[in-house]
Amino acid sequence: MNDKILFIDNDSEILQMNKCYFENAGYSVFIAKNTNEAMPYIQNNTLSCIILEVTLPEVDGFTFCKQLRTFCNIPILFLSDRVMEDDKIHGLLYGADDYVTKPYSLRELDARIKVNIRRTQLSRTLDKQTSIWEFSSLCIHLLSHKVTWKKQEIPLSNREFDLLFFLAKNAGKICTFEAIGNSIWGSYLPTDRRSIMVNVSRLRKKMEHYIGNSTLIENVRSKGYRFKHN
Repeated sequence: MNDKILFIDNDSEILQMNKCYFENAGYSVFIAKNTNEAMPYIQNNTLSCIILEVTLPEVDGFTFCKQLRTFCNIPILFLSDRVMEDDKIHGLLYGADDYVTKPYSLRELDARIKVNIRRTQLSRTLDKQTSIWEFSSLCIHLLSHKVTWKKQEIPLSNREFDLLFFLAKNAGKICTFEAIGNSIWGSYLPTDRRSIMVNVSRLRKKMEHYIGNSTLIENVRSKGYRFKHN
């Protein structure tokens, strides 16, 4: 079955260009010019990925992404004409899995979509015997893609979940920025360090809120992070 993807953009030419390219690449492609048009596709289809512009009429992409994350855990990528670092950080903070700026390479966008779809699909097909990783009262449920602390769920984005699991399965080891980027983003450039730091900071704040302890994930200066578990 073809992966179903949804592009949401206020630019009709970009929508048609993306639709043509990605249908030729083997995807089933839906397009919408605003969030109202997008919702029926999201509600009535099993989508593999949503590609979302920030600048939209009525409801902006950041707000819509945040709304989607209350009920939807499929990959969300921003594809936007807003290129400032603060915009990228906001996108990640609101729950996006990636942020691509315009103008963009269709081949690179295709690769990023594939990486995020593959990562999500792999996490859903892991062997049931290894589907739960337990660290005292912290449990990482791989099949359901959720994390609990004393049976209370900690709401995490896809990226936060993958980041926590990568650190946890390497507990006690230093996970370098490069290793994190290659494992979770599918590649690493020095400019990705800032995005990794933002995601880790957000993850640590959520962990602290629910667990009362932010030191499970230790900062290793200039190198990366380490998951501490006694």
